[in-house]
Amino acid sequence: MAFVDLSPDAPAPQPGQLLARGVARHLVSHGFACVEELVPTRGLRVDVMALGPKGEIWVVECKSSRADFTSDNKWQGYLEWADRFFWAVDDVFPTELLPDETGLIIADAYGGEILRMGPETKLAPARRKVMLQKFAFHAARRLHHLRDPDMRLSDG
Repeated sequence: MAFVDLSPDAPAPQPGQLLARGVARHLVSHGFACVEELVPTRGLRVDVMALGPKGEIWVVECKSSRADFTSDNKWQGYLEWADRFFWAVDDVFPTELLPDETGLIIADAYGGEILRMGPETKLAPARRKVMLQKFAFHAARRLHHLRDPDMRLSDG
């Protein structure tokens, strides 16, 4: 999933990007701040990471089809980077494919609803600090890029 370019001449967003937008809208309505496509560690890219009003960290993996879900072999690697893990799918996705021990959000481009709360596994304090720093850094760089799209960002 790539960052959604909202400029008038940009290509249409992909289905997973639209799910991520709806998920973010829903979570923001519950006091969360969200960023898309955050990299917690090399080889993993979280679709949506949400920071809650009490400092909780949620990871939401957006799946737009059965093929998208069955081709994902990395999702269990996300569990150690969040207090709760969720799948976000649309209302026609075969939810019986999703593991029962994970959270479930039904979403579209405009909102969503949490149908099943993901179990809580509290992050260790050191891991939480790392993730809060990554969240803040990612959000600040995204904002800077929106304000100055011609600026080249290094991988720092």
